[in-house]
Amino acid sequence: MADKPEITQVGSLIGGVWVTDGPQVERTGPWTRLVVSTARQAQLQEVATALTYARAGAKAVARMPPADRADILDRAAAEAVHRRTELAELLALELGKPVKDGRGEIDRVADTFAVCAAEARRIGGEVLPVAGWGRGVGTTALTQRTPIGIALAITPFNAPANLLAHKLGASFAAGNTTLVKPPPQAPASSVAVVRLLLDCGLPPEAVQVLHGGAEVGAALSAASEVGVISFTGSPETGAAVARAAGAKRLVMELGGNAATIVCEDADIAAAARVCAATGYSNSGQSCISVQRIYVDRRRYDEFVDAFTREVEKLTVGDPSDPGTDVGSMVDDHAAERVVSWAREAVTGGASITTGGHRDGATVIPTVVAAPPADARLIRDEVFGAVVSVTAFDEFDQVLTTCNDSRYGLQAGLFTFDVRRIFTAWRELEVGGLVVNGSSNFRLDHVPFGGVKDSGFGRESPRWMIDDYTSVKTLLLRGIS
Repeated sequence: MADKPEITQVGSLIGGVWVTDGPQVERTGPWTRLVVSTARQAQLQEVATALTYARAGAKAVARMPPADRADILDRAAAEAVHRRTELAELLALELGKPVKDGRGEIDRVADTFAVCAAEARRIGGEVLPVAGWGRGVGTTALTQRTPIGIALAITPFNAPANLLAHKLGASFAAGNTTLVKPPPQAPASSVAVVRLLLDCGLPPEAVQVLHGGAEVGAALSAASEVGVISFTGSPETGAAVARAAGAKRLVMELGGNAATIVCEDADIAAAARVCAATGYSNSGQSCISVQRIYVDRRRYDEFVDAFTREVEKLTVGDPSDPGTDVGSMVDDHAAERVVSWAREAVTGGASITTGGHRDGATVIPTVVAAPPADARLIRDEVFGAVVSVTAFDEFDQVLTTCNDSRYGLQAGLFTFDVRRIFTAWRELEVGGLVVNGSSNFRLDHVPFGGVKDSGFGRESPRWMIDDYTSVKTLLLRGIS
């Protein structure tokens, strides 16, 4: 990024109008060290304006035929492919995400919109077998799924485009209007996704965008008009959202410290390659990024050597360079936290086989071997470019070790033993298990979510539509 980037200025979309006058917050790119975007901040009094507009808009969107909603989402899927490079470059500027990762994220945006379109077409109901009980004889019962009305989408910085596509796309597919609160680190990337949908025919009544801090988020969450909140972020912020929300539907994905198990029968070279590629993509800033690797002691040294070599092959540098594997983290503070946790583990007896330092907001990919069990690198969510490797002796023991965590989002397992596979699937306290892959793998049309402090609900259009709709029953008496 030799040239000074053009500053992208974005407004808040309130009541069908892009509002640009008023207080602005600048976003400084973690790689360029320059202001790359500014976002007009919504004011507390504008929350009421947005809610009034949303109440009327909800009725208009709900009356749209599902076929029309699906057509818009299909057009958006095609347009995402068309704007792939433009959006990936914006992600690189605002977040330091390598353009190769950004392109992959926009590919997923296209897939997500396409899946949302398909799900819009299949929303239906049931004819219930009520005559199987005496009091039901002579009655016919039907159900249909109806829009919840107003949804609130609160999105994170690490995958702002695709996670917004999930929340907004599924909400619109279900027939709702959506209030979007984007992350302050990626305002322009988030607005670009909203504009893409509007350009493809999304009615103005279907979405509003309110940039702002905790006060705006709390006011939106507490609003009685909001029927469902989909939130992705930290457990602490999620708890604050839940407190503000009160008695309303919540879908929450709250992070993790994902474990991947490598058994003695695994292909060590393949496991090392996969873990290196998925432990440091997006600088490890993913809730399912490989954080803890547990390797059978008989193959431990072999794996550590192979894994370290693979990590050292990763290209670190300018996120706008298509050859870069690892760019910068979201800011210097996050980068310093990562390297400090690695140093703490070393004081507890671990060793760093590669990396262990940073250049500004860029963490050199770091491998920590044999950290103590009570290290923050093990206990908490690191959300950065460091991976720990620990030896284990017994399979049952490592399952217990993996479960000794407040989190339970997703895990990986390298083995060809079907008994271990099914044992792990049954015993691991997680929302998903990836076999012969790391924890960091997701298909956008498959249910995704966690247990324990990793949250509740499932993020994937089909399952999200269940949360974005209500079941309405019709009882026909004396007809059948």
